[in-house]
Amino acid sequence: LDGVADDWPIDYATLEPYFDLNDRMIGVAGLAGDTGSPPRRPPMPPVPLGRMGEAMARGFNRLGWHWWPSDSAIATVPYEGREACGNLGPCHSGCARGAKSSAYVTYWPVARRAGVELRTRARVREVLVDENDMATGVVYLDPEGREHRVRAHVVVLACNGIGTPRLLLNSTSARFPNGLANRSGLVGRNLMLHPWGLVQGVFDEPLASRYGPSGCCILSKEFYETDLSRGFVRGYNLQITRGAGPVNLARQGLARGQIPWGPGHHEAFARRYGQVVNIGICIEDLPEEHNTVTLDPDVARVFRGDASVNKALRLVMQLTEVSAPRPRAAGSCGRSAPAAGD
Repeated sequence: LDGVADDWPIDYATLEPYFDLNDRMIGVAGLAGDTGSPPRRPPMPPVPLGRMGEAMARGFNRLGWHWWPSDSAIATVPYEGREACGNLGPCHSGCARGAKSSAYVTYWPVARRAGVELRTRARVREVLVDENDMATGVVYLDPEGREHRVRAHVVVLACNGIGTPRLLLNSTSARFPNGLANRSGLVGRNLMLHPWGLVQGVFDEPLASRYGPSGCCILSKEFYETDLSRGFVRGYNLQITRGAGPVNLARQGLARGQIPWGPGHHEAFARRYGQVVNIGICIEDLPEEHNTVTLDPDVARVFRGDASVNKALRLVMQLTEVSAPRPRAAGSCGRSAPAAGD
């Protein structure tokens, strides 16, 4: 695609049933019919846009830009014994209703009823293999630094793009001196982190932007596809999210010099509270071998006094000539907020 990078070895049609299964397991709210995405039908209705979302939607319509209510891992109706979201806002502090589809209210209860044992505070050091090069278990350390070995017929690594290569690279032996599954030398290479930009708009009128799930509202793929006139391939999506609650707003405003501490604090706070809109810019970076996760040969993380158990990570991330222009997208994206405020 676009003459760069490689296509996935698995197509979307193969993965789609698993996406749908996961949506049902955790409970996803959304609206079918988005022309910017493959057809899908989330199991629950979307999170209400609220006054802020409606204002931004009007702005996008005036600009002729694509937008759609964000899919959200939030229960908008009672679902699998969980209460519906009350649109209160402080999602980062947890959810007393259980509406937010965190792992502890979705995957783990089902897994534990099926007999899964959850061992917390267990730092896995390496994956064990037998003479046939088959994974047979793992070595982990408990909070006191004691070593444990767990045997298994199947070992699944699900430690994200940083933790998984750390564990593979740390699993060295005479047969695998460079780590497991690394005969190609590609483990830990082609790191992709999605460079991120942010534009923040402050409206004159109250928008009640602090109410509702904080991480979602509107998604736009207006600039998602390749447009060579921009000077690079691929693109980015825009994620319109709500403003912060009172404590976070005050702290963020103080750190950014927007809300003073002392005289003038309440006035500056009142001008922003419920009137801030965030536009996140999620950029499609490319797989490039110089972006890596490696083990630092000179630094180790000390675990209960034993520095030998975990070498520290070293991350290298560099934007190339293809990737570097993309964060400048914030300049054009900023047009949506004034359009919404007209």
